[in-house]
Amino acid sequence: MEPFKVMTGVVAPLDLPNVDTDQIIPKQFLKRIERTGFGEFLFYDWRFTKDGQLNSDFEMNAVSYRGASILVARDNFGCGSSREHAPWALLDYGFKCIIAPSFADIFYNNCFKNGILPVRLTESEVESLFKAVQKNPGYMLTVDLEQEKIFSDDGLSFKIDISPFRRTSLLNGLDDIALTLAQEDAIQQYELKRLKIPPPLH
Repeated sequence: MEPFKVMTGVVAPLDLPNVDTDQIIPKQFLKRIERTGFGEFLFYDWRFTKDGQLNSDFEMNAVSYRGASILVARDNFGCGSSREHAPWALLDYGFKCIIAPSFADIFYNNCFKNGILPVRLTESEVESLFKAVQKNPGYMLTVDLEQEKIFSDDGLSFKIDISPFRRTSLLNGLDDIALTLAQEDAIQQYELKRLKIPPPLH
């Protein structure tokens, strides 16, 4: 997992509440065994028409949002089934930070496990971001996890509320496997001790 420290990127708006994981990555695309390759299917039913062409009515398809790495959304983002493919698709598409008033709990936790920073802001703060993005397509934010803040060149500034454990894990690029391997010496010592213990008599 890549460390997340400081990034500056274009913000893409998704002005919809209750975006569930089947909308993020529809079930028919869950056949891959790798974590990569899901980005092209992100928001598939919204991004594409029935004949497979880009949907010009879907705001995120606008040229000004291409290459966006920050997504701003509404309440309850990531609800629905617990599929980990949802953060995989978002990350593979290029999103590294998602900002919303609230997230579904399982999706929120899965983001941290895959190197995405989900940021909860108040509804009024999120609304100010939507207004800035809609007024200035191609709007950019800097997300500074080291300083725990988000800010823009035009003066917007927000505090990132994150637990110390999650912050440290993201800053150092540590997923669950890496956190376990960090205790490899202690695990080996424990296993060696177990080998010296005779099996119980029956």
